Amino acid sequence: MEHQSILFAAAAALVLAVAPTAAQESKPVDLRYASGAPPKTVWAMQVERFAKNVDDESRGTLKIDIFPNSQLGAETDTLQQVARGRIDMGGFSMNAVALLVPELSLIAMPFYFHSPAELDCVLDTALTQPVAELLSARGIHLLSWNESGMLDLIGKKPFLLPADISGVKAGTYGTKVYTTFWSALGANPTQMNAVETSSGFQTGLVDVYATVATFYVASGLGKAAPVLTRLDVAPLPIASLMNKAVHDKLTPEQQQALRRAHARAPAAQLRKEVRDFEATMRSLHERNGGQVMKASSEQREAWRRVVEPLYAGMAQAAGPGGPKFFEQMEAGRKTCEKRG
Repeated sequence: MEHQSILFAAAAALVLAVAPTAAQESKPVDLRYASGAPPKTVWAMQVERFAKNVDDESRGTLKIDIFPNSQLGAETDTLQQVARGRIDMGGFSMNAVALLVPELSLIAMPFYFHSPAELDCVLDTALTQPVAELLSARGIHLLSWNESGMLDLIGKKPFLLPADISGVKAGTYGTKVYTTFWSALGANPTQMNAVETSSGFQTGLVDVYATVATFYVASGLGKAAPVLTRLDVAPLPIASLMNKAVHDKLTPEQQQALRRAHARAPAAQLRKEVRDFEATMRSLHERNGGQVMKASSEQREAWRRVVEPLYAGMAQAAGPGGPKFFEQMEAGRKTCEKRG
């Protein structure tokens, strides 16, 4: 018995001696994060903060390697790579996500939501689960919501009324929602992604484009298209997404660490940061010699009257699940209206 006790004690001492060494030798899981965020923007700051929070919450077992400013390619391409597992995760505008899941293009329908607050309510109370299920079917895990800002129109002149669009060349994201929108207004839509827009204006390929003020100013696009028409076309969400297989291979504690990292800067905080920064960027554009033309409520209502009859057709064109998803949006909006 005494001999066995000595053996057990020796074995325990050996385990205690080896355990720290094994822990020290274990390497963290490196996750590549693709972002189109230009440097020194609110989105870049948010991604850097998220990476730090993930490191803290996972106790160093997860490391986020950030590739900002479209280093890994345009978001339409990098999102496809996330779906395939070649890139682990990233932040993507809803227009890019909709090219993979067409039903989600309806979230950015022009003039559908009355305010950013209404969109936030509908996303958080009615659409998060349906969106997560649609993305999961494509091999993608939904981590959280954020905000791109408000889509407005940019060009070399203001576009205050629907008649101002007739006959112009419009850059579009490639979703059927915006192809339908431009065509109904008498414009000639041309598909292009955000990083191609500046050269499009310079070469005359495009006369008008819908984008958000932060990207517009930070990317230098305001030099090629100096007039921003504030129409509040649509608030445009961002989704933080991850390859589902990569997510599912993480330990339960690592998955919880990701959730805790997002909880440290929840969606409401992220949205406010973006919207506050957006106002700053509009002012910066004016200080740099650009123009910001704000449409009146009557002018914006003229756009809405033209576009509203198109919503049902947009839903039909947004994939086989489009009508159902539109019904969920409508139900969510009614619920949020009741909440005030």
